[in-house]
Amino acid sequence: MNDRRNTPSAQDRPGLPWLGVFGLMLGIFLATLDGQIVSTALPTIVGDLGGLDLFSWSVTAYLLTMAATTPLWGKLGDLYGRKGAYVYSVLLFLVGTVLCGLAQDMAQLIAFRAVQGLGAGGLMVGALSVIGVLVPPQDRGRVQSMVGIMLPVSFVGGPLLGGFITDYLDWRWAFYINVPIGLLALVAVAKGVRLPVQRVTGHIDYLGAALLTTGILALTLFAGWAGTTYAWVSWQIGALAVVALASLAWFVRVERRAAEPITPPRLFSSREFTLAQVLSFLVGAVLISLVNYLPQYMQFVQGSSPTVSGMLILPLMLGMLTAQLTTGRLMDRGGLDRVVPLVGGTATVAGALLLLLLGADTPLALASALTLVVGLGVGTLMQSTLLTTMNNAAPRDMGAATGTVTLVRTIGGSLGVAVLGAVHSSRMGEVLAERLGPAAEKRLTAGGQLTPGLLKGLPAEVRHTVADAVSSGLHGVVVGAVVLAMAALGTAWFIRATPAAGPAPAIPPSPAAVDRDPLGAPPAD
Repeated sequence: MNDRRNTPSAQDRPGLPWLGVFGLMLGIFLATLDGQIVSTALPTIVGDLGGLDLFSWSVTAYLLTMAATTPLWGKLGDLYGRKGAYVYSVLLFLVGTVLCGLAQDMAQLIAFRAVQGLGAGGLMVGALSVIGVLVPPQDRGRVQSMVGIMLPVSFVGGPLLGGFITDYLDWRWAFYINVPIGLLALVAVAKGVRLPVQRVTGHIDYLGAALLTTGILALTLFAGWAGTTYAWVSWQIGALAVVALASLAWFVRVERRAAEPITPPRLFSSREFTLAQVLSFLVGAVLISLVNYLPQYMQFVQGSSPTVSGMLILPLMLGMLTAQLTTGRLMDRGGLDRVVPLVGGTATVAGALLLLLLGADTPLALASALTLVVGLGVGTLMQSTLLTTMNNAAPRDMGAATGTVTLVRTIGGSLGVAVLGAVHSSRMGEVLAERLGPAAEKRLTAGGQLTPGLLKGLPAEVRHTVADAVSSGLHGVVVGAVVLAMAALGTAWFIRATPAAGPAPAIPPSPAAVDRDPLGAPPAD
């Protein structure tokens, strides 16, 4: 293996399966693009279907099922074939996508978004695991850089595409647009990926998967319902808290004893690995919450069209792209493992505080520019947590490690949207009810009378009240983002600098483990 790693890269690069790599990249692109397209279209979607109070759950349902199934897809690929697991995840994602486009009310949309998330859980982890086997070691750095660029590109292009589709086509095409991309990915992978047929003796840790899913679901419902749908001291909230704690505690116990744990506990023996997961959780909560509620502010308060609202958060996305491209190079120099996340945490706190300046009378250009700093901070934290995770995992655990960092970031996003979405809805409802009356507030938020298009035809008093209500709701989200960013900065303080090139020496891999995870093995032709 070492001899092969030292072989000049030019000898192997002519045979690099670019068609297969292209198909895998499309899967990663799909996993992130969908959420960004839908985030811009959601104000129109929710207004058309009715149920503004369920806005956050159309996002949470997708993130929740995606988080719960991410480690399961990874383990299915390890045991029964990575290519097959990836293909099935794309197919399930496309089925959910089409169903979302056919939804007739918010309940259907939330349910179909959950189906879509079941497939999305395998897109990222499936693509990365196949790349680990398909691509020679000397070319993985180049391909990994492409992955690092793909994510912010989708964050930049998604809102623009979602806004364009909403303005000039129909919001349902925000979902249908995924179908040709997904089919192209399937064809490219079918033609360009050739892996040896491999079956490993072992069983899926179904009990662990069920406990993890139950715990995440209960925790998300607790976060979204406590203090809003149900009182904090109600039996419903108490029951959810008990279920969440019991399920996650039992999950940890099961993983310690399972022959094929979904998330190997040994990974968390590294302090830096554990801190990186905490950072990933926090930055996921900040990013997903802001990305989903800033377009709503741009459309309802600034009066922008969906397309323009996507363009107005371009500074945030471009900040992420810039940070992603520079952070990896900085950390490759060594000795900056602690400095980089500290800088990222500081920038995220400063950027979130700047967003508190957004209001009903904020100039449009300033509102757009204020998103740049938080984008730089979030991008720096995202890239540094991924690299810290990989630098502190043994080769045999690389797939599980990357799956874990993706999982906790998704859980963070799901809980962040649920909690801050509840804050947004509560603050917005209070302003509307106080100024227009409870009946008018109910018609606007749950009766399908509040879309960016319909708002223009309402009386000036109502428009101004809605603008103030949305601004108030956004301030609640931003205050939550500030708290999360400060927690991230505090967490980054405890990270120790380690050599960038050396993964933490963990338990030596057994022959069976090497067979299960041929990450460093020569690629199959």
